Amino acid sequence: MRSLVIASRPIASPLTDFLSRRSLPLRSRLPRPRSQSPPSPIARRSPPPPPPMAIPRAAPMSSIAVDNEVGLAGKFWIKCRRESLFAMYAPFALCLASGNLKIDSFRHYIAQDVYFLNAFARAYELAEECTDDDEANVAISKLRKDVLEELRMHDSFAQEWGSEVTKESTPNSATVKYTDFLLATASGKVEGVKGPGKLATPFERTKVAAYTIGAMTPCMRLYAFLGKEFQTLLDANKDSHPYKKWIDSYSSEGFQAAALQIEDLLDKLSVSLTGEELDVIENLYHQAMKLEIEFFLAQPLTQPTIVPLIREPSLAVNRLMLFSDFDLTCTVVDSSAILAEIAIVTAPRTDTSQSESQLVRMSSAELRKTWDILSRQYTEEYEQCIESVMPAEKAEAFNYEALAKALEQLSDFEKRANSRVIESGVLKGLNLEDIKKAGERMILQDGCTSFFMKLIKNEIVDVNVHVLSYCWCGDLIRSAFCSGDLQLLNVHTNELTFDESFSTGEIVKKMESPIDKAKAFDEILMSREDDKRNLTIYIGDSIGDLLCLLKADIGIVIGSSSSLRKVGSQFGVSFIELYPGLVEKQKEHSEGSSADWKGSSGILYTVSSWAEIHAFILGW
Repeated sequence: MRSLVIASRPIASPLTDFLSRRSLPLRSRLPRPRSQSPPSPIARRSPPPPPPMAIPRAAPMSSIAVDNEVGLAGKFWIKCRRESLFAMYAPFALCLASGNLKIDSFRHYIAQDVYFLNAFARAYELAEECTDDDEANVAISKLRKDVLEELRMHDSFAQEWGSEVTKESTPNSATVKYTDFLLATASGKVEGVKGPGKLATPFERTKVAAYTIGAMTPCMRLYAFLGKEFQTLLDANKDSHPYKKWIDSYSSEGFQAAALQIEDLLDKLSVSLTGEELDVIENLYHQAMKLEIEFFLAQPLTQPTIVPLIREPSLAVNRLMLFSDFDLTCTVVDSSAILAEIAIVTAPRTDTSQSESQLVRMSSAELRKTWDILSRQYTEEYEQCIESVMPAEKAEAFNYEALAKALEQLSDFEKRANSRVIESGVLKGLNLEDIKKAGERMILQDGCTSFFMKLIKNEIVDVNVHVLSYCWCGDLIRSAFCSGDLQLLNVHTNELTFDESFSTGEIVKKMESPIDKAKAFDEILMSREDDKRNLTIYIGDSIGDLLCLLKADIGIVIGSSSSLRKVGSQFGVSFIELYPGLVEKQKEHSEGSSADWKGSSGILYTVSSWAEIHAFILGW
């Protein structure tokens, strides 16, 4: 069961209006419970901690637009958070970060980067010719000198290796595509935009300069981001990382300042542009980010890598079994809040008579009062239950058996709470079609749907996907995943019972607790009747997922549930950010071996978004 926190004021809109509100903004309208509340529609997780280094977080552009502290370049970077993660999770980038990138691969990369940087310097020259603003020209000139210095650094790499590697290679197709894009933009040849012509006005020429800087800024910001991110992974007690000089260069204060300088320049050159022209810059920025990813992916590797996981050699003859929670793992709003809203919106008013043929329902006012009582009772008892299962002292080593025994108490609590919901009658009289429509309009976490769709459509490995959920109504989940091939997802959850399309208020209980989820996890794996080995992944966000997360070969925690970490840590569970964890795995990965993913190790990997999961498992 989930916490039943619902709106504190009557909902006056009809159901059709409720179902048409795709965003279902319950969070903004519901009261927040106390700081250490249980899993609930609005407060199941504490606010996310600040992102490490400069990993861009998901943020609606509507909220950014009113933030005067964030310039145009900053907004574009935030919108491209997904692409920045895909670049960081590229096999070449991961090997470089780990330090086990083969030297021939790095030499090839440097050679390609020399071609790119020469085009980059030329683009700065063309941008400088297009603007008559003295300050802008000074900034562009400084940035161009920085590029020339970067080229000298690349020459020093070649000297260290005792070869003329940069003169022995030819640019690959990804490098050519990227440099052609930059130089075409700097020459005023932007797709879908009329060129300035020979008699261009100063304003038109400045616009070309803005377009050029817009196409160049992503490279600077991305390398500044990667440099800082990789720098945090260096062992402070060791100087043995072979690419430390490269990492130090891009994490340096000088390069970070240059990235800020080009962003400030883009903001300055864009001040007088129209909304349509700003859209052009945004498209150029986004296109450049994608070209950066393609540039990294085009670097040849002669070594095994652990990303993307779907390319793991053993999966060619085995099976990938992916399990996921639903509420607040896949969704933005907890399903209990959706069902509560439907119940209240469709309930009869106090002064409305009900026919004998109808299921007798509480009035909307009575429903709201009952939901509130159930919610408060659940919140208080949940907090008490969590405290009671915590051992007096933190375990010195991971102990699955002790954790499972402790969570049996939570299982008993959840079952009692569900029984109270059934006995209260709050779920009586819900129309099945209303539930399905609400499910179709549920907002899923950014990147969740695209991940599942690409995973199911993949032709590389055999994949089974299962959703394990406490949700009271499987129809709500199936409707949320009704688009495209997502109907192929296997949903394991509770079900409402219906009499002529109206819920009776009863729940067919199939999954109410962490123990139930763990049992379903085991039964699904045992039901496979072939000889294929299963590589298992579980994605979840709450204490209810903890046992399954630990059973899986790879357990991925999405979000930042403080109660999950608190309970897990007390029983010896280690929480490691996914990317640093992959870097350590890559260091251990050798020729002819498969990645050593072992379940029941007590290690869980944490991510902030589905983009990280996508980048790790499927790649670009």
